[in-house]
Amino acid sequence: MTAAGICSFALLYAPQPVLPQLADQFALGPGKASLAISVATGALALAVLPIAVLSEVVGRRPIIVASVLASALLGLLLPFAPSFEVLLVLRVLQGVAIAGFPGVAAAYLVEQLGKAGVAAAVGAMIAGNTVGGMSGRLVSGFTTDWLGWHGALAAVAAVSLACALLTVVTLPHPPAHIRKRGSFAIAKRQQSSLAHERRRGGRLRSVLGGLGEAVRKPVLLAQYAVGLLGMGAFVGLYNAAGFRLTGEPLDLSPAIASLVFLAYAMGAVSSVTSARLVARFGRRRSQLAALAVTAAGAAMTLPDSLPFVIAGFLVLTAGFFAVHSIANGWTAVEAPEHARGQASGLYTLAYYLGSSIGGTLGSVVYGSLGWPVLIATVGGWLAAAAVASTLATRTSSPAMVTANAGS
Repeated sequence: MTAAGICSFALLYAPQPVLPQLADQFALGPGKASLAISVATGALALAVLPIAVLSEVVGRRPIIVASVLASALLGLLLPFAPSFEVLLVLRVLQGVAIAGFPGVAAAYLVEQLGKAGVAAAVGAMIAGNTVGGMSGRLVSGFTTDWLGWHGALAAVAAVSLACALLTVVTLPHPPAHIRKRGSFAIAKRQQSSLAHERRRGGRLRSVLGGLGEAVRKPVLLAQYAVGLLGMGAFVGLYNAAGFRLTGEPLDLSPAIASLVFLAYAMGAVSSVTSARLVARFGRRRSQLAALAVTAAGAAMTLPDSLPFVIAGFLVLTAGFFAVHSIANGWTAVEAPEHARGQASGLYTLAYYLGSSIGGTLGSVVYGSLGWPVLIATVGGWLAAAAVASTLATRTSSPAMVTANAGS
């Protein structure tokens, strides 16, 4: 799962450090250049729910394996894109391919380990995802000066293909009872075609019923909102970071500017430790505190001082990945068993819609109005996420609130 996360997230965000170079080559503004990220995350968001539903029928492991192989192979094609439009088409296809991993990963872990271990397991998985996101950005950022953006994306694709092959070889098969349930829709050879159609229809009704359950619980809706708003704020800031760091007055080289992505190491740490915070303070209080830390980190980047900017990205990254880890684990635990895949898919859909919409809006705001207005904008998004989390838990039953506080 760590290898799959490295593969998926290294590929998804590899173009982020080279956005200024893409803008220069294709004569683009920050907002249009950011589409290299946004079209992939948007395609991921739209594809993730159908793929999550498909995983209820074919199983989680085949989806994950197909996802990492297809996304890595598409990554090898990106450096050969003759125009920005062709690059965007390839990124859309890559986003669809990548959707298979985040869309089913949490549900896969719950089925492998059970609910008792899901908080720590999801935290560890997100830590691996964080390493992937950081390594992809660092590899492309460091190699841009020597190889150009073409060679930088090729280097990330090569690393990702190695991780994809490792995933294929090592990813455990699900327990026997899960395999049996996952093959529910496969008719036995001796069954009549009529019985086969009835079975398929029953499975479809079950899947659609689970989707309905996944949108009825306020606490689940709140986590979808937290994922959308938090991710929008986070990617909006990181998309604009390259332009700010390589422009006046900081004026850093692309390789040096890419060092800001080392802040992702803080995300790996906070993803793992968030489970301890949840165990001690409860999910709601931990999530609100993590949102506050994210907003504080964003505010720290306001001065035109490199130490403040670096410190701010460290703090906001630690806060955001704690937010994400708590929300993702909360979704997996609160989802009804028969709707776990659908709830995971909806959370991932909201999360990457936030990346796509927030990433582009953030870049447009920065290009038009500057960094301080961008900070004020993402601060508003984070405040809205905190309101959603608070209102959902207040409308839950007392028993549920008590359970959330101690889990």
